[in-house]
Amino acid sequence: MIDIALIRENPEAVKANIRRKFQEQKLPLVDQVAELDKLNREAILRADTLRAQRNSLSKQIGGLMQKGQKEEAEVIKQQVKDMQDELAALEVKENEYAAQIKELMMQIPQMVDPSVPIGRNDQENVEMERFGEPVVPPYEVPYHVDIMESLNGIDLDSSRKTSGTGFYYLMGDVARLHSAILSYARDFMIDRGFTYVIPPYMIRSEVVTGVMSFAEMESMMYKIEGEDLYLIGTSEHSMIGKFIDTILNEDQLPQVLTSYSPCFRKEVGAHGIEERGVYRIHQFEKQEMVVVCKPEDSMDWYKKLWQNAVDFFRTLDIPVRTLACCTGDLADLKVISCDVEAWSPRQQKYFEVGSCSNLGDAQARRLQIRARDKDGRRFLPHTLNNTVVAPPRMLIAFLENNLQEDGSVLIPKALQPYMGGKAVIR
Repeated sequence: MIDIALIRENPEAVKANIRRKFQEQKLPLVDQVAELDKLNREAILRADTLRAQRNSLSKQIGGLMQKGQKEEAEVIKQQVKDMQDELAALEVKENEYAAQIKELMMQIPQMVDPSVPIGRNDQENVEMERFGEPVVPPYEVPYHVDIMESLNGIDLDSSRKTSGTGFYYLMGDVARLHSAILSYARDFMIDRGFTYVIPPYMIRSEVVTGVMSFAEMESMMYKIEGEDLYLIGTSEHSMIGKFIDTILNEDQLPQVLTSYSPCFRKEVGAHGIEERGVYRIHQFEKQEMVVVCKPEDSMDWYKKLWQNAVDFFRTLDIPVRTLACCTGDLADLKVISCDVEAWSPRQQKYFEVGSCSNLGDAQARRLQIRARDKDGRRFLPHTLNNTVVAPPRMLIAFLENNLQEDGSVLIPKALQPYMGGKAVIR
């Protein structure tokens, strides 16, 4: 959510940003907010004037009563009552205006960073850099589910019976590999100075609307029936929610956290759920990075976060690239974002395994997360997040890039301690 002062001072800049994101249908929102804000400020000004007049008249009443001028006092009492009635009506208006303004403001996208490439959708995202040499082996690389099944590592038929499409049973060495990757990711981030956190897996609606746009909420979140609780789609949601309605001292920044959680997603939209596979599913686990920092430091942290993900994958010998998300592919709260994509030898192309985002002060503004400098001045900190690793999607890249011609899978040295010393699974 942007600062309403920007709409007051430079509405055309806000409209230009909306056009950059190809959301022309939202252009009228700017003028609607401006008009409501004008009416709201007029109501506030009128209420302040009435309060001052009421206070002055109230003092006169006391003086008149002391002098025995009861009739004159009664006239002024009626004036005060009329003012109180008008004040009550103005307070109702102020609340209505504030609610309408907030609803509209939450639909207006965050101002994107000037470096973000212009584009309508993810097809126009721009490659930033490649890390590692993509390899296509001289033998066939099967579909990832076939690799898992050859290792007795997955059971999709049973999960369809218990839960439906979009779920899975991981088994044996593949299940162990899944857990090993998460444990390694945890220690990798701790070694980089991040504090390990296990957060709540359910959050209230005020946190949901604070961390994401309405469109994301509708397509992602599962609601707990009869309760004001939602299953998290990523631990970022509850991690940022941890700071709701708090004031951090400047010396408490940055907050540098890495969190583990299961994640639950509807996956409503164009992509949908895979009938056979674990790339797009309803349930998965993830290790996340979250940073709350001073505004002037957020772009430096943005670069550090995506580099952490790149370095993690490279320690497992998986080639990756970074892809700058274009304006049309940015969620409304994001200032800038990039995807980390891993190489798929089977498809001979890269595919997304994580996403790094700088959300500026959008989440802080929505959730009333504030900070205070050494002079006592308050400011809104910036929030950032990035995926360290999200198996089982990451398992696809891992299995394809470490598969041998005989069907065995090599375990890189960095991961072997988490696999009981195993160097290969068969």
